[in-house]
Amino acid sequence: MISSEPNISVGILEGKRVVYGTFNGPYELPNSIRLKGTFCAKCENNTLVLYDDEGIEVVKSRELYCKPIGNATFTINDVTVGKNFHWEKKEHQTFEGILRLSLVNDGSIIVINEIGIESYVKSVISSEMSAESPLEFLKAQAIVSRSWLVAMLERKKKNTQPYQTNYTEEQIIRWYDCNDHIAYDVCADDHCQRYQGVTKVISQSVKEAVNNTRGTYLVQGNEICDARFSKSCGGRTELFETCWEDSHHAYLQSISDSEVEFAPITSEAEAEKWILSSPEAFCNIADTKVLEQILPSLDQKTTDFFRWKVKYSREELEEIIGQKSGFDPGKLMEITPLQRGPSGRIHKLRITGTKRSVVIGKELEIRRWLSETHLYSSAFIVRNEGNKNNPPDNFVFYGAGWGHGVGLCQIGSAVMALKGYSAEKISRHYFNNCELKKFY
Repeated sequence: MISSEPNISVGILEGKRVVYGTFNGPYELPNSIRLKGTFCAKCENNTLVLYDDEGIEVVKSRELYCKPIGNATFTINDVTVGKNFHWEKKEHQTFEGILRLSLVNDGSIIVINEIGIESYVKSVISSEMSAESPLEFLKAQAIVSRSWLVAMLERKKKNTQPYQTNYTEEQIIRWYDCNDHIAYDVCADDHCQRYQGVTKVISQSVKEAVNNTRGTYLVQGNEICDARFSKSCGGRTELFETCWEDSHHAYLQSISDSEVEFAPITSEAEAEKWILSSPEAFCNIADTKVLEQILPSLDQKTTDFFRWKVKYSREELEEIIGQKSGFDPGKLMEITPLQRGPSGRIHKLRITGTKRSVVIGKELEIRRWLSETHLYSSAFIVRNEGNKNNPPDNFVFYGAGWGHGVGLCQIGSAVMALKGYSAEKISRHYFNNCELKKFY
């Protein structure tokens, strides 16, 4: 257990041989050098070289620590937001705290931000959801984000595998977590938690939410909970083991995102009925005014998150599968769900073609293989269009939810707060038999 605020390292940008940015105020560099204004970092002769705004060399090393003086911040240009997702774009982003520039053996540069967890959480909340969301939701999100991060750091100490794969000629089962980040604790994108420094306005309500819950974590027994969250569960949350390793967490049950109970999905017939329905759930919200209040501008374009539809021609889907996996099925004949979780999310799927068939999983790998970016979720049914005795002309996906669906449903919990639920009740709704505990 912890007794004081942890400091963490956040990966902002990597894979670049040249990085441009600005010191918004004085920063102290190695050898007591002070610098402010625009800068450029380059890899030259296997060394990291930092240049000032006039192109004059300031300092060089394999790794550079740049510490703010006073309230100075730094800006990094062209940071990718939503990498490989349908909302991907580049932004200039501004951060508080220490800037660390590290050179990798392949000659690329990693940009890392070192910061206290409470400042980090303020940014996560402002980046993940609108800063104008109801206070009780912001408080619940602060507790969940903080809990996930510290639990993840503890897991990293025990397991250094980048990801897990069960690979044969007939089956590819893979899941991704945060252990693939070797040079830093957590990345700044949706793979971990969306973190954009102080680029997004950190409102007074966000500051209040984080300050009011400072040092407060979700706990079960003697452990801080690995408290996951996603954008919209689609009416029912999912089990941890559907998306990651086969490890059951008692506090991550599949629950109804509603004031009434929905039965868990146990068959393909039930999955079809559920996905083609529109039950009254907290996250079943289409009111644009409400969505503008709770979603950041980046996510407001996504309005069909609760129930959605995607249609591909057979040729389009064959090309996508080939590009994303390197797998050539030949002419695609059938896509068959084999195993689902209680929210309807598929974690084992068979792809059948005229040349080859393969079983894939888990949840995220399925979403990656079947979209140029990612499908919204793996809670879907597939209908084929065309002659049943020949390869289909089209594949139509009908789906539910946005994200893996485990733990806190962000849109659902924001709507709960609008309905008058407290942060504690929201937390207890999504995390079974947990308590809130303040550590510092």
